[in-house]
Amino acid sequence: MTAALPLAVHLPDAASTLHAFGPYVLVGIAVLVFIESGVLFPFLPGDSLLVTAAITSGALGIEPWQVAVVGSLAAVAGDQVGYLLGKRYGRRMFRDRARVLTPARLDEAEAFFRRWGGLSLVLGRFVPVVRTFVPLAAGAARMPHRRFTAWNVVGAVSWAVGLTVVGVLLGGVPLVAHNIDALMVVIVLVSVLPVVVGALRSRRARRAAR
Repeated sequence: MTAALPLAVHLPDAASTLHAFGPYVLVGIAVLVFIESGVLFPFLPGDSLLVTAAITSGALGIEPWQVAVVGSLAAVAGDQVGYLLGKRYGRRMFRDRARVLTPARLDEAEAFFRRWGGLSLVLGRFVPVVRTFVPLAAGAARMPHRRFTAWNVVGAVSWAVGLTVVGVLLGGVPLVAHNIDALMVVIVLVSVLPVVVGALRSRRARRAAR
């Protein structure tokens, strides 16, 4: 999961990405959140994208509530795809020499899922990389679809609405509004911190086992 860190430097470009979408900014947000959530590509700027969209919503010609609704729906849909992929293919999609779909990533997601159960779909939604693979782990573990969907909706809505509210609140602070790039760096560091801590703990556990 530490492989996500080098790509984090691209996340402050969320504002440029949003403006590049032009009048289709909501479609762009939906596509990026969906891909990050369900198509097993965990390096897209989901967190920073929603916060930045809320902060710059006026300049983008959209409303914060639209960001929250689109983000929620895309996250729910993406997780459903991840669940179905996990249920149908499970571990067959993962290879030792793969760059993204490695067994180690699935192992960590499965451990997270076993520890927290359905709540992992809420907690994992706020952790980069983990949010991409936990739905897959839930599908591979044959979690009942109704139960998965209920937790999926709670996690997706909490994540999208929560980040949008954060963006709206921060957008009202002039210092923040004029230093979005610096804010995005802080968001990236905070969001990847659990990944770094988990990787360090895993490495320490492996050393102890040896």
